[in-house]
Amino acid sequence: MPRIHVCSLRALHETVKTTGARDVLTVMRNVDQVIRPAEIVPERHLKLDFSDIVEAREGQHLAQEQDVEALIAFAQRWDRQAPLVVHCYAGVSRSTASAFISACALLPDENEETFAQALRKLSPTATPNIHLVRLGDALLKRNGRMIRAIEAIGRGEDCFEGVPFALEIGGLETGRS
Repeated sequence: MPRIHVCSLRALHETVKTTGARDVLTVMRNVDQVIRPAEIVPERHLKLDFSDIVEAREGQHLAQEQDVEALIAFAQRWDRQAPLVVHCYAGVSRSTASAFISACALLPDENEETFAQALRKLSPTATPNIHLVRLGDALLKRNGRMIRAIEAIGRGEDCFEGVPFALEIGGLETGRS
């Protein structure tokens, strides 16, 4: 089964190594600080540079529609022969939203609530960035269903860093990474 592994920046290299991933999606501010794991070729590493905010703020970079378009295109190019790793700084907000959006893009007929509930089951700290989810919902033409599904699981537990987890795409089985 194809898997999307979600982790923090600190866990990136170990997650790539232990999972055998060949694709990485980085969603965080100051992406130039990210050292690409040796196992990942440059064309299979997408870096999207934006802050973990849900509305415009002075001195911050709010994710734009083109960021989520690039995220969706990257997920759809993923060959699913090896895992995809999605990470942000803490592995809590931007990365969980990106994994959710990717899953919805890859399985357009699947119920959004199924993915949202899987995120919550796997990660009590997952708090998907609702701004990213709104952009993804609009681009994928989900008519607010993605937003409602994430709102239904609520905010995750407070933490400094999320525990890495994996979401299986197809069969919707889930597991800790």
